[in-house]
Amino acid sequence: MTPLLNRYEDQISGVLSCWDRVVIQGTLPGLCFADGMTSYLKSRGIRIFDYPRWAEPLRDELRENAERLAKESGVEIEFVRKATFRKEARVQEVLSQRGNEPGLVHILSAMESCHTYKPWHDKETHRTFLKPDSGKCLHYYFYFIDEELGLCYMRVPTWSPFRLQFYFNGHNQLAAKLDKAGIAYRLLDNAFTHVEDFEAAQKLVDDVDVAKIHRALDRFAMRYCPVIRQLGVDYHWSLMQVEYATDIVFARQSDLAPIYENLTRTAIHAVKPEHVATFLGRKLTGNYEDELGNDFSTRIEGTRLRHHMGPASIKMYDKFKLVMRIETTVNDVSFFKHHRKVEQRDGTTVYKLAPLKKSIYSLGDLRGLLSAANRRYIDFLSALDDTSAGTKLLNKVSESKSENGRTYKGFNFFSDGDQRLFEAIVRGEHTIQGLRHTDLQRRFPDHSPGQISRLIKRLRVQGLLKRVGGSYKYYVTEIGRRVVLAGLKLKELFLVPELARA
Repeated sequence: MTPLLNRYEDQISGVLSCWDRVVIQGTLPGLCFADGMTSYLKSRGIRIFDYPRWAEPLRDELRENAERLAKESGVEIEFVRKATFRKEARVQEVLSQRGNEPGLVHILSAMESCHTYKPWHDKETHRTFLKPDSGKCLHYYFYFIDEELGLCYMRVPTWSPFRLQFYFNGHNQLAAKLDKAGIAYRLLDNAFTHVEDFEAAQKLVDDVDVAKIHRALDRFAMRYCPVIRQLGVDYHWSLMQVEYATDIVFARQSDLAPIYENLTRTAIHAVKPEHVATFLGRKLTGNYEDELGNDFSTRIEGTRLRHHMGPASIKMYDKFKLVMRIETTVNDVSFFKHHRKVEQRDGTTVYKLAPLKKSIYSLGDLRGLLSAANRRYIDFLSALDDTSAGTKLLNKVSESKSENGRTYKGFNFFSDGDQRLFEAIVRGEHTIQGLRHTDLQRRFPDHSPGQISRLIKRLRVQGLLKRVGGSYKYYVTEIGRRVVLAGLKLKELFLVPELARA
């Protein structure tokens, strides 16, 4: 348990880490690219310019299937005409009248953009083939409650190549599991404000059978997109967007409010780009060109602080002023890297650091990566929240110390050189990779190698750095991290603003 959780143990009801939003894409292998679809048509003796004529009966079959399912379930197909229409809100209205029994809940339809192909004849090569194209077609949103996954939806386009989109919420999935296990809970929106046994709930979250989810997806695809029977191929399922939340549940709103307000006010100033990279398990390099930064927003539900790096972000916000949620989201899971088997061009297999695969079978590894990101952020918040111990240590490291007959002076946070040194050693990349002599040399090009060595020795004597045995790599100690963050916070966020107002 982190210092933050220990500090407020009496006010916290429990902590729960859970999948939140999971969006999965289904594509038909061999048909999801223009070349594959071209080969598919030719192998069946279908002229390329007859592609629209070939696709129309399939479109009609999907429309008839939607109408049949609606009639069987006693629901209507509601056409969405406005872009501002809130699908989730409408479904909640239906649920409030219908109840939460398993089965088809509602069907929405809308004209939306879709991937498709257009026939093309190259006059130079005399080749006839399909080219990628985009257009609009009717889409169906089938909202249903599954006994295992809870409330889900399947988005089905009515035009080839029939790319599906499936969504489920991990909190709804957990609610279904808690019901089966007979564990009492209270779920508001997508947040548990009470669970009878948080430890048992966490075990249910961690017990994910991806093969079982795969079988369910195949079953849903066959029900809502039955044209795949004619096409003779099965869907490949890949991760599109994933959110993993760690919820710290407080007993009373009055307990969370002052803590959350202090953390957001401090973190918006204290979190630097290198910290964001560290939270997400990445090393920030000088040639990084994607978006990176922080933003703070006020919503109907409350405030939200978001730190983003390319397709990934980590957010902190409150839910109903009872739950402080730390959530890592990613729109491209290959952003994250882990050690796995990689097949080389020569056919050999090596075990090395590589981007995460987008297959749904990466869910287990992804959960570990996202959970670790949440944990690193909570650890960082712990240091921001409690500076009392760091303030005491600040006085200690300001005093000179002796070792082997030599005196090493203390540190002064009002010294420009000492502040630059502190800012250098707590840079995000060093949390994971460690700190080397050459790293400080780059930060202090005006210092000789001997001066850098003496700075490192001074930091070690004061207990701020520790050396990894058998190497020349150093890490900031726990005491060092607390001292540095406390000192920088006191100076930058409190003392300097107060003097500016004087």
